[in-house]
Amino acid sequence: MLKLHLDSSPDAAWRAIRSPEVFRAVSMPFASFTSLEPDGFPDTWPQGEHAVRASAFGLVGAGEQVIDLAFTGKRDARLVHDTGYGVSGPLALLDYWHHTMAVSPGRNGGTLFRDRVVFDAGVLTPLVWPALWAFWQWRGIRLRQLAPTWT
Repeated sequence: MLKLHLDSSPDAAWRAIRSPEVFRAVSMPFASFTSLEPDGFPDTWPQGEHAVRASAFGLVGAGEQVIDLAFTGKRDARLVHDTGYGVSGPLALLDYWHHTMAVSPGRNGGTLFRDRVVFDAGVLTPLVWPALWAFWQWRGIRLRQLAPTWT
């Protein structure tokens, strides 16, 4: 779990965490994603399932996954839930996935951002955990860097 103060308004952060462009920007260079939808990535994720292909460092295929989004909360605390699943490749090793991102007004302005993932890869969980932990730290760095640019 990450708990960050972002230098952006909660409304701008809410728009950003529902943006495929931001999703891709905070994932690079560790992971890159290509939409498998007929029209490609939308400007803003709608609720529901979205098929993507992932690669590690833009070089090694990591498989296909479904991002399954739901949005909850009110203006003071809004949440994105991803309960998607891996379809093929290493991503299919995950037996359970629940990624939650929450935005709320921060102290002294800005946004309080919480980013939590709960996953299970069976007996492989201890091997997967360090890679996901490192990826989550990178996401936090990139979110802090990009937040001032969100309008």
